[in-house]
Amino acid sequence: MLQVAFIREHKDRVIKGLEKRNFTDANKIIEEVLAADENRKSIQTKLDQVLAESNKLSKEIGFLFKSGEQQKANLLKEKTSQLKESSKQLNEQLTAAQNELDNLLYQIPNVPNTLVPEGKGEEDNEEIFREGDIPKLHDKALPHWELAKKYNIIDFELGNKITGAGFPVYKGKGAKLQRALINYFLDKNTAVGYQEVQVPLLVNESSGFGTGQLPDKEGQMYHITGDNLYLIPTAEVPVTNIYRDVLLKESDFPILHTGYTPCFRREAGSYGAHVRGLNRLHQFDKVEIVRIEHPDNSYKALDEMVNHVKDILKELKLPYRILRLCGADIGFTSALTYDFEVFSTAQDRWLEISSVSNFETFQANRLKLRFKNSAGKSELAHTLNGSSLALPRVLAGILENYQTENGIIIPEVLRKYTGFDVID
Repeated sequence: MLQVAFIREHKDRVIKGLEKRNFTDANKIIEEVLAADENRKSIQTKLDQVLAESNKLSKEIGFLFKSGEQQKANLLKEKTSQLKESSKQLNEQLTAAQNELDNLLYQIPNVPNTLVPEGKGEEDNEEIFREGDIPKLHDKALPHWELAKKYNIIDFELGNKITGAGFPVYKGKGAKLQRALINYFLDKNTAVGYQEVQVPLLVNESSGFGTGQLPDKEGQMYHITGDNLYLIPTAEVPVTNIYRDVLLKESDFPILHTGYTPCFRREAGSYGAHVRGLNRLHQFDKVEIVRIEHPDNSYKALDEMVNHVKDILKELKLPYRILRLCGADIGFTSALTYDFEVFSTAQDRWLEISSVSNFETFQANRLKLRFKNSAGKSELAHTLNGSSLALPRVLAGILENYQTENGIIIPEVLRKYTGFDVID
């Protein structure tokens, strides 16, 4: 959530940034925010005046009672009763004014970084890096959903029977390969300083609000209505919320966490090869990296996160590219996002496998995540996160790009985790 002070101080920058996102009526909503804040401040000033007068009278009443002037004291008590009623009404008005302001702020996405390109959709994302050779497959090469059936390693129909579409069952070497990837990703992350955490898979409304899933994305989340909890769409939510309502010291930075969780998303279903098999699931496994950073260091940290994911994909020897997302495609809470995509040779298309983002102070403002700066003043921290990595499409890329006529070769870096070299 943007800070009103930031909006007021950088009004033109905010409006231009929202226009880069193709945000409609940017100027109108910014003017509404500033007007709502003026109204809130006006009510707050009146309330402060009433409370100050009430406190002053209370002291006078106490003095009069001690002096034996009860008649004057009783007259003043009547006036304080009137002031109490006024303060009650002003408090109600202030709450309503703050709610109006908050509801406007909730509608406004983060301001994009200057590096974010213009664009109307995903076709305008900017490719900034590409690495790896696209393998030449044999004539009878198959997409991963057919390989999964052929080698009996993932059962989509069984998952559909147990739960529904988008909930696969991993079997045998498929389950071992899945577990191998999780352990490999966690080991890679902890080796460079990320502290591993295991976090709840259910979060409350405050946590969903803190990282920006609520009230923006409630339609994409599974809601446990009996207890008013939400299944997490990503480990970013519980891991980042570890620091909700926390005041840090500058010496605490940087804070690095990694965690493995199943993730749950009620993504809109559609038909076709682009959503078949592992391409789009309602439940999937992901290893996440989260960083809490000093504002002066957050973009250096973002580059480090990007290079870390590059290193993983280089070891897996998968052809991949990096996209800098344009204004129309960047997430609601993000200031700058890089997407990683693996090339699926059997499907002849790119599959998104990671997003690495800097949210600057947008999440921290919601989380009330602050630190004491060198001047002793409280300042909002910066939050970042990235997939390191999301498993389904990485697994799909391995199955398709490493397939041979005699089986699926396991990437060399994973063999100490799987205990086998080939799926046949």
